[in-house]
Amino acid sequence: MRENEIVARGYDHIADVYLEWTTGSPLRERWLNELSNILPLRGDVLDLGCGAGIPVARRLTEMGFSVLGIDGSSRQIALACKNEPRAEFRLADMVSVSFPIASFAAITAFYSITHVRRAEHAAMFKRIARWLKPGGIFLASLGYRDTPGWTGEWLGTTMYFSHFDAETNITLVEEAGLVIRQREIIGEEESGKMTEFLWVVAQKPSLGL
Repeated sequence: MRENEIVARGYDHIADVYLEWTTGSPLRERWLNELSNILPLRGDVLDLGCGAGIPVARRLTEMGFSVLGIDGSSRQIALACKNEPRAEFRLADMVSVSFPIASFAAITAFYSITHVRRAEHAAMFKRIARWLKPGGIFLASLGYRDTPGWTGEWLGTTMYFSHFDAETNITLVEEAGLVIRQREIIGEEESGKMTEFLWVVAQKPSLGL
């Protein structure tokens, strides 16, 4: 089974559990508020790995943004359509999906790129840079420690993770043509222990790539 299939099936299986687990996350709310402060003008936002639409799509829609969420899990997409009918959701793999150049004012990726094989990350960041409008913002949680590829039990299902260390991720984002505006390593409780991620706010230069 391919890695993206493992992730999609895993989230199909734990969709309700994951929604309950993540609802009310102060860390997610904090970064959504950061995005609102950075982007005073409302526009289109792409949420990569939108899950059940809570909290990201719902909060961004409440802020006045037009939100398109994509996810590889059909169960997550079904929940998202129910939870936030004001946003648009599509079943799609973030590695293969395509959008026109300069489509979005912002792109978010909360705990989703770490489910993609890290060999795909550099190309993923370059596509994100192309999809952003000049001055657009990329807000994401990325890997903090070096993990070439891990498959195992997670929250009661089989899941896959893959990511580089924090410094490598910073380099890859910058090499994609984005400027790092903020970076912070923060932990969040997961199954009784703290799991750390690198959070980044990066911006596409106003003159484009």
